[in-house]
Amino acid sequence: MKELTKGYPAKVILLFAFPLMASCIFQQLYNMIDAKIVSAYVGTNAFAAIGATAVVSNMIIGFINGLTQGFAISIANSFGANNFEKIRRFVAGAIILTFSTAVIFTAAGEILIKKILVALNTTEDVMPYAVSYVRIILAGIIFATLYNFCANTLRALGDSKTPLYCLIVAVVLNIFLDLLFVKFFSWEIKGAAYATVIAQAVSGFSCLIYMLFKYKEILPKSEDLKLTGKEYGDLVTTGLAMGLMSCIVNIGTVILQGAINGLGTEIITAHTAARRLFDILTVFLYTIGIAMTTYVSQNMGAGNYKRIRQGIWQAHIIVTAITTVLMIICFTLGRTIVEWITSTDNKEIVEPAIMYMKISVSFFYILGPLFVMRCSLQGMGHKIMPVVSSIAEMLIKILSVIFLVPAFAYKGVAYTEPISWVIMAVLLWITYFFVRPTGNAEK
Repeated sequence: MKELTKGYPAKVILLFAFPLMASCIFQQLYNMIDAKIVSAYVGTNAFAAIGATAVVSNMIIGFINGLTQGFAISIANSFGANNFEKIRRFVAGAIILTFSTAVIFTAAGEILIKKILVALNTTEDVMPYAVSYVRIILAGIIFATLYNFCANTLRALGDSKTPLYCLIVAVVLNIFLDLLFVKFFSWEIKGAAYATVIAQAVSGFSCLIYMLFKYKEILPKSEDLKLTGKEYGDLVTTGLAMGLMSCIVNIGTVILQGAINGLGTEIITAHTAARRLFDILTVFLYTIGIAMTTYVSQNMGAGNYKRIRQGIWQAHIIVTAITTVLMIICFTLGRTIVEWITSTDNKEIVEPAIMYMKISVSFFYILGPLFVMRCSLQGMGHKIMPVVSSIAEMLIKILSVIFLVPAFAYKGVAYTEPISWVIMAVLLWITYFFVRPTGNAEK
């Protein structure tokens, strides 16, 4: 366990964020290598299928991850206050709520997935691959849930390294199984899906076993299963706020994906490649935001309000510096990465992907502070405005499908998220100005 209530804020935030960055980078690198293996040994239609279905699985897994991150805020706040009895009760409630949600989403996803893919205008040449792939991924959501729950609980206690170690093992295993199932066993896209599910199971159970042996003091006892109405209320409202925030954003992404699918297989392929690179680059900003959630939550529990304000400003400096480095990487190596991951130099695929990345990265100077402010407000216990900002993003994506995409095709898609980032950042900054903690206590 590690307290984030002491030490120079920027140093504490970065040291906590580094393992988070590494975890997410390993995950995104796996996604990229997974896509590369599929494109190389199955074909571009199978590659496009991964992109066409990712928005659906990401919406479900994103909601569950957001839910467990919300539960972790209550745990981190109690840890900052050094209240282990309350931690155990929150862990007990989180277990019940998390896995009940996972079962419901898995069942609903398996029943509705074909209709969803049809509604998203998935092309006929991509549909068979998409259905085969996503059904297996949905069946394994319980394992992704186990990892997210354990990882976010450990991070709430200041341990961001253990989830990283478990994920490294899983990623290495995943790549090995990808090659085994796809290349040597010729299971095609189903092999990639099975490899992902098995690796998620390994990471989830590894994290769980570590918690059972290392953090016995937070494991619920029989009496801890009886939460008060207020405690359940805190878990549900905080968890739902973060889960809905992620889900709402992904609903907008699903709708936008439907418009992208209507632009043809080459654009679907280009967008899949661009999003793989986009997801890796945003890790460096997003994880600073995740670190701020735990940092702010623990310091709120300890009453260190001045330290919260210092950490928020220093986090802004950090994400601004990171963005400058990311822009250099994208503008110099973007083409090489896109051609590698798609296994093609087809200009109809490569050029749109590069355009998307250059536009997106140019607005990272807005996206980085957006992550910092949204996660910091969540750590302070403010649930409404982060959700409102996510609703704004969803509405902008819907308006883009109606107006921008028909008028500007894929360029309209590329400008959609940057427009939403600007609007959301303004909303969050106004909120912080009025609700920022004003006490000066330093414990």
